[in-house]
Amino acid sequence: MGWASDGTERFDLTGHPVGFIALAIFVLAYLLVMAEEFLHLRKSKPVIIAAGIIWALIALVYTTHDLGHAAEEAVRHNLLEYAELMLFLLVAMTYINAMQERRVFDALRAWLIRSGFGFRALFWMTGILAFFISPVADNLTTALLMCAVVLAVGGDNTRFVTLACINIVVAANAGGAFSPFGDITTLMVWQKGMVEFFEFFQLFVPSLVNFLVPAALMHFAVPDVKPEATSASAPMRRGARRIILLFFLTIATAVAFHNFLTLPPVLGMLTGLGYLQFFGFYLRMTYLKECGPNGEFCDRGELEKNERLEAAQPFDVFNKVAKAEWDTLLFFYGVVLCVGGLGFIGYLGLASEVMYSEWGPTAANIAVGVISAIVDNIPVMFAVLTMNPDMSQAQWLLVTLTAGVGGSLLSIGSAAGVALMGQARGKYTFFGHLKWTPAIAAGYVASILVHLWMNG
Repeated sequence: MGWASDGTERFDLTGHPVGFIALAIFVLAYLLVMAEEFLHLRKSKPVIIAAGIIWALIALVYTTHDLGHAAEEAVRHNLLEYAELMLFLLVAMTYINAMQERRVFDALRAWLIRSGFGFRALFWMTGILAFFISPVADNLTTALLMCAVVLAVGGDNTRFVTLACINIVVAANAGGAFSPFGDITTLMVWQKGMVEFFEFFQLFVPSLVNFLVPAALMHFAVPDVKPEATSASAPMRRGARRIILLFFLTIATAVAFHNFLTLPPVLGMLTGLGYLQFFGFYLRMTYLKECGPNGEFCDRGELEKNERLEAAQPFDVFNKVAKAEWDTLLFFYGVVLCVGGLGFIGYLGLASEVMYSEWGPTAANIAVGVISAIVDNIPVMFAVLTMNPDMSQAQWLLVTLTAGVGGSLLSIGSAAGVALMGQARGKYTFFGHLKWTPAIAAGYVASILVHLWMNG
């Protein structure tokens, strides 16, 4: 059959029918993921099934050679990697949902709407805010928030909405690239220990260049119009500012656990979830005393009676957990197991040999960014981490940068772009984004050159 053992109780199945079938299953599953917008099939479903089939095929081969324990250990290893990242993301999503429920993002959006900025000023403000919010909140939440502002102010001005949405997608992806919390890919790199927490901030200037170059090129295409300001108002609910502080304290706990105690960051994040649980208990116990039975003393302003009644419900942290992006978390499970299976078969070893030995790390890492414009950056980055090529810190920073910002090249290349196509349907489109891809590509190239100049 042409199998070759590598000395670690593994067989090279890259030329075996099982390997070909596994690869075909993964490609089919990913085609369904890419067609999510058209099929309305949640992206987690095909990859979860593909993961199960791929590992079943692997286990079938290994059990026939009395090596079933090797496949079992590999699956357990992948599950441990997934569990750490999933629990970390779950805590972050819970805090973001808590801040949304406390109307933190509504208050920011209302302030921007009533500020009376012109289209060009708003173009820059939403972009800059997206760049600086996405390192803390994820780039998807940030992009949706800024897009809501653009739609509320831009109205029927399709040209402004299109350009502002492109700018938001680029800014959110660029902002997420220089923070361990900004994107799942940066989180993966940090948790793997390839780059230390504070070393990510070496990517700040390259990320800023990635955002500023296309924004400057698009600036003069933005209509020079000043819409009328509105009187939008959205007061934050009780405890909102304290939840923001607790979120930053949670991040500090995770960093301290990792940097000073050499513990997994997820342990610090779960400790931070405990902070939110205790604060939620405090809010629940003191609500009636401080706010009245209908919330009339705390949720003043423009809230209608039914909204006050809703706000009067006890704060329950598990409601925030339930509202996490479970489709994303389960999609991540499927990706980790699928890519782990392909790596166990031997395909990632082949890819690593071609890309990092024959092309060289710089060319390979630039290619990773281009690939992530077509294929989601999560499986691409997980594949690179599984390959674990021998690279310098500057090269690990480069692949972190390119995987984070490469998705901006196409509207389908990142979760932020796909979400905004749905939110601004008919105004922000694939071809509207494609028209400005050369400008975004200029920013992509410029950011790489700046990184190599500063950090390489």
